[in-house]
Amino acid sequence: MEVMKPGTKQDWRRPEKAVLIGELKPVHPQPLERRSGCETWSAEFSPDGSYFAWSLGHGMVKLVPWPLEESNGSPTRSATWCKNYLSNAGQQENGNPKEKTLDCRQTVWSLAFGPRSSKDRTRHRRDCQPASFCDLFSSLVLATGLNDGHIKVWEVLTGHLLFNLTGHQDVVRDLTFAPNGGLTLVSGSRDQTLRIWDLTKGGKTAHVLTGHKQWVYCCRVSPDCSMIASVSGEKSVFLWSMRSYTFIRKLEGHKNCVISCDFSPDGAVLVTASLDTQVYLWDPYTGESLMQLSHCFPDLYSFAVSDVRLRSVRFSPEGLYFATVADDRDLRIWALGMDRPIIESPAPHNPVTNGLCCAFSPQGGVLATGTRDGQVQFWRTLRVVPSLRHLSRVSLRQSVSSHQVMALPLPKKMKDFLTYRTLLTCHENNSLHHLQEVIALN
Repeated sequence: MEVMKPGTKQDWRRPEKAVLIGELKPVHPQPLERRSGCETWSAEFSPDGSYFAWSLGHGMVKLVPWPLEESNGSPTRSATWCKNYLSNAGQQENGNPKEKTLDCRQTVWSLAFGPRSSKDRTRHRRDCQPASFCDLFSSLVLATGLNDGHIKVWEVLTGHLLFNLTGHQDVVRDLTFAPNGGLTLVSGSRDQTLRIWDLTKGGKTAHVLTGHKQWVYCCRVSPDCSMIASVSGEKSVFLWSMRSYTFIRKLEGHKNCVISCDFSPDGAVLVTASLDTQVYLWDPYTGESLMQLSHCFPDLYSFAVSDVRLRSVRFSPEGLYFATVADDRDLRIWALGMDRPIIESPAPHNPVTNGLCCAFSPQGGVLATGTRDGQVQFWRTLRVVPSLRHLSRVSLRQSVSSHQVMALPLPKKMKDFLTYRTLLTCHENNSLHHLQEVIALN
């Protein structure tokens, strides 16, 4: 994909076409092929970028080393590639990561990788031995949220089942680990509750958060672990204190069910998406709406917008972009401060077949989308070098709230930049605003 260099001109009114670089396709037994239950409801990269996991339907989760390798063992380098995966369990040999299949025996609705620290403590342990509580601090784990309300936690290195967490009374729709490297797991369920689990205490439920009146679709923990955001069949976004496990506030503005949410890497912006294709950017500390977008443009698409349901939204690793996936068989990637997408999939040649979820690679440059037919598609995205001022803002905002920034003896323009208030006024010069945050593109 040819991308823009600093100082060159580009028509930002016309999005670039995303490049499909690979696909993963499940091969189910004939009785299950094309049957209900094959959906990829969740797909995730591990925090260290060593594994990719996706729910390939019919209760199965596939774990594959990332980046994907060709048959000769070298990383895939071709322009496009496709791999078919049978539902058979993988093994690990000579301490090298190998593909694994986890049989959860229930529809898998959500996935979440836990932390991973030093490899020194795991490389000497034999594969046949499951991790002890002590080993969990240095093991990569994967949590799976199931149709029956259970949460199964697996050790990625061995494929052993570590915990079977019970407590939810309905589908576990979303999972997320606290990003501080600990083993605190947050789950959201159709039983209208969120639960916080402490895996260091044998997976006991530490707290139950109640207040939602509809199914909980998505939950996220802020990067500084100070708050939890959750969205449900209601039109509001709920914010909870991660320290006291109490309700903080509602963010109101959406006119339909809110389906997905995600924090920016510095925690200063919360993006939310509703089924009616509306996307909001919020300041989670003040509750102020910073920007509103629409996944669909009636002047670009002939079908009725009412037929489209937005499914997922995710921030990129550097925090300058976010992606949206919907039922219109298209994905779109947006730059902060721009009211039109900069990249979209080139329908109808390589459409996202009814996308359900998306996730950026931690190293950047790749976006994975999960589809209703059980496949995963990988798209090339922009690889950028953020400006020094953006990196400085991210570094500051990781530990300083909006209220604390506003109390600093700084000029108003600097405060507006640090609190992302510039998004409110950047529409007239949105391409210039974005270029100021990017000093190089590959």
